[in-house]
Amino acid sequence: MNLPQDLTTPRELTRVISQSEQIKGAVEDCAEELALVNSALKDELALQPQAALEEALAQNEVVESKVKACADDLAAVNGALQAELREREVLEHALEAAQAQEKLARDAAFHDPLTSLPNRVLFNDRLEHGLAQAKRHTRTLAVMFIDLDGFKAINDTHGHPAGDSLLKTIASRLIAVTRVDDTVSRHGGDEFLYLLLELNSKADAAAVARKIVTELGQPCKLNSKGVQLSLRVGCSIGIALFPGDGATSDELVKSADRAMYRAKREQTGYAFASTAP
Repeated sequence: MNLPQDLTTPRELTRVISQSEQIKGAVEDCAEELALVNSALKDELALQPQAALEEALAQNEVVESKVKACADDLAAVNGALQAELREREVLEHALEAAQAQEKLARDAAFHDPLTSLPNRVLFNDRLEHGLAQAKRHTRTLAVMFIDLDGFKAINDTHGHPAGDSLLKTIASRLIAVTRVDDTVSRHGGDEFLYLLLELNSKADAAAVARKIVTELGQPCKLNSKGVQLSLRVGCSIGIALFPGDGATSDELVKSADRAMYRAKREQTGYAFASTAP
């Protein structure tokens, strides 16, 4: 059945069906009233045959037949509309399910399954985009390489479930200190990457690094096999700045990685790839 182009949603179809049902009801009422009139005319003719009455009855019966036919046609139209509505609702539900499944697949492709943080693929994509903007507008950005201190000992002592729970807590803390336009990602194991966009100065990156060191250094209360644990890990952060420490995403990550090892070795909490002011 060809429906008007504006009937694009189940809600619009429902409205049209409701109106059509009202019209169908009115037509059926007219048919019943005509039937009553015709019955009265027949009774009148039985008592007093008249040519005028016979002609009026014939005309009314024709009209009654047409009205009943209209009511039947409207019933057929309403049936088709209701079938269309059911079909569209099925399609709409199928589309919603497909979109939800597509979102789950997209999230799985671009996010770490344990922490739900962006993974390397998504981080690299955002870093490439950030670099393109920084080059176009002569801006500064920073890449931080964050490595947890003492995580392996906790994992070995309390088991992988406790280690996984700790990583989730660390991830939530990193999210809490992440600026709106920045990105924090799980690089792998107990390593994280942090992208800071549109920095005004080197001091801004240092301020964010100090905040991360303080936040991650707080005790983590975990439940491991029914036992309440209070565990503490520190972190070491390497910071690479664009454009001084690298012009590409690979160069910046490698520079930040090297700076992180220096911060870990010197136990300074964080270190810049370049010592220049």
